[in-house]
Amino acid sequence: MLLTASQRVSLIKEIVKRLSIENYSIIDMTLTEFGLPTTNTWNGGSDSYVMEMVKGQDNSKLLAIGKHLGYDKTDAPSYLEPAFWEEGKFRVFLSHLSKQKSWTTSLQEELSKFGITAFVAHKDIKPTLEWQAQIETALATCDALVALLHAGFHESNWTDQEIGFAMGRGVPVFSVRFGQDPYGFIGKTQAFQGLGKEADEVAKELFDAYRSNKQTQEKMAVVLLKMFVKSASFAQAKIRVGYLEELETWGADFAGRIRDADEANGQINGSWGVSARVEKLAKKWEGN
Repeated sequence: MLLTASQRVSLIKEIVKRLSIENYSIIDMTLTEFGLPTTNTWNGGSDSYVMEMVKGQDNSKLLAIGKHLGYDKTDAPSYLEPAFWEEGKFRVFLSHLSKQKSWTTSLQEELSKFGITAFVAHKDIKPTLEWQAQIETALATCDALVALLHAGFHESNWTDQEIGFAMGRGVPVFSVRFGQDPYGFIGKTQAFQGLGKEADEVAKELFDAYRSNKQTQEKMAVVLLKMFVKSASFAQAKIRVGYLEELETWGADFAGRIRDADEANGQINGSWGVSARVEKLAKKWEGN
């Protein structure tokens, strides 16, 4: 099939975005199955790796792997950057009952503090927009889904469809129990206890999970790096360098970027002890 240069760029960007969240063994297996090259000698991040392996490939191969990853070039308009996602943050779709909108909105606000932008259907969709199309766009562009299992959740056809959509894309699906236990396919996924907890507690648990989950840790690492670079106070710099110290994965350019941030951002280099921690962290990963 013929593709314009613009269509090829959009397709490659989507392949990189969707495939690079996997670990390298899954990435290489997927590339191999679709007749694309792999290499054992790579020093960069997974996103640049996927980009290098797919660029210049035949349209047919790109279309096939794109379709496998849930992207069809004919759907391109619905995959434009939606306004409801905060730029540069990890994207989470919050599947919830409409009567729980208030608590879900509180969770959305708490997640934002950890670099996570969350979609709440009954809050984020403007009345002038077609609500189903917006929900589908959010599901198609999210990095993960969280099912908030309040009583009656399973009786809602919409929540089950949202979960099915996300699982079909292969993005991580976590659940939080509020009186209803996980069921069906989500019974096998990671679950958290929500009863008796405030939204900030649940947000912190989800944040910790995304930092350690193999599918999401690399993207979260990039988000946390960007947050550190943009630290707007001494306190933020201290907290955020702590997040970087706890990372289980590290990009090839991270050391240079945190050093540059330390030099350029007065909220970082003026925060007591942070500069020393930056240098120690950079040397640690350079040594690895």
